[in-house]
Amino acid sequence: MAGNLVRAAAAAVGGRSLGRLVPQNTALFLCDMQEKFRPNIKHFAEVVQVSNRLLQAASVLDIPSIVTEQYPKGLGHTVPELEVEKYGLTPIAKTQFSMCVPEVDEMLKANKNISSVILCGIETHACILQTTMDLLERDYEVHVVADACASRSHLDRVYALERVRRLGGFVTTSECAILSLAPNSAHPKFRQLQKIIWTPAPDSGLLPTPP
Repeated sequence: MAGNLVRAAAAAVGGRSLGRLVPQNTALFLCDMQEKFRPNIKHFAEVVQVSNRLLQAASVLDIPSIVTEQYPKGLGHTVPELEVEKYGLTPIAKTQFSMCVPEVDEMLKANKNISSVILCGIETHACILQTTMDLLERDYEVHVVADACASRSHLDRVYALERVRRLGGFVTTSECAILSLAPNSAHPKFRQLQKIIWTPAPDSGLLPTPP
C-alpha cells in the first residue's frame, strides 16, 4: 500500500521517484537522542538542536512523529532539549538498532496515507542505516537528514550516508526538508515554518570548515 501511494503521489523521471515531500503523506522519525550518548557522539548538541527544528515543523504541519530510545534502562532517556513532552510524544523503547519495532510498524499500518519518512538521530551507521533499510524494504521513501544525524566516528557517519544514497534513500538537509514540505510562500503555514529556519541551522560538522 505504501509503495502504491509513493508511486501515485510522487513525480518521477525515468521510473525513479523525485522524492517530493507532502505533509499528509509524511512521518518524522527521531532516533535515540539520549543522555548517555551525549559525551561520545560528535556534534551531539547541534544534531539535537536541528532535530528539534524538524519536530517544530512537523507540529506546525500536523505530521505524525515517532521517538525511540535504545535500551533506556542502561542508556538513559531522551534529552530534554528535544522537548518531546511538549509535543505529546512518548518515546518507544527498543533493543534492536532499527526503529521498525512492532509499535512503530503498527503506527505505520494505522496511517495508510504515509509513504515517506524523514529520519534523524543517532547513530548514523547503526540505527539510522538499519531503519533506512527496513523502511525501504517496506516500500517507504526515506529522507535522511544529514545535519540531524551523527555517529561517534565522522568516518562512520560519512560512509553510512553514502550507503543510504546507494540503497535508494534520499540524503537531505533540515532546511531543505522543511521547505520541501511547503514549497510555496502562499502555503498557509509557510510563515510559521520560515520562523523556524530564519536563523541558519548550527554546523553539525559534516563538511570541513574552511580556514
